Amino acid sequence: MIRKLRYTSMTNTDEKFCVQKTLKIIGSKWTVLILRELCDGTKRFGELEKNLEGISSKTLSIRLKELEKNGILKKKIYPTIPPKAEYTLTPKGQSLKSIISSMHEWGEHYT
Repeated sequence: MIRKLRYTSMTNTDEKFCVQKTLKIIGSKWTVLILRELCDGTKRFGELEKNLEGISSKTLSIRLKELEKNGILKKKIYPTIPPKAEYTLTPKGQSLKSIISSMHEWGEHYT
């Protein structure tokens, strides 16, 4: 169930800007699509790049670093040659699954 937003009656600054704070973390181009891919489980960089048609390696790298910095995903590096890294959602990142799911349902219904 979606909580009714009370824009006019909010007095606490933190409450007033919750949506903005969320968008600061997940609102960049490609970020939600990266999260969608990771909702299915751990992925390597190449898998993400392949599944996200049109994203550049540089952009993917930047977005992954931002998500890691914000505690949304964790990166595990394996000491192999060549190095192998895997990306997995943290519990904080897992909590975004309901948002991704809601976006999917909305898109399915209205587009």
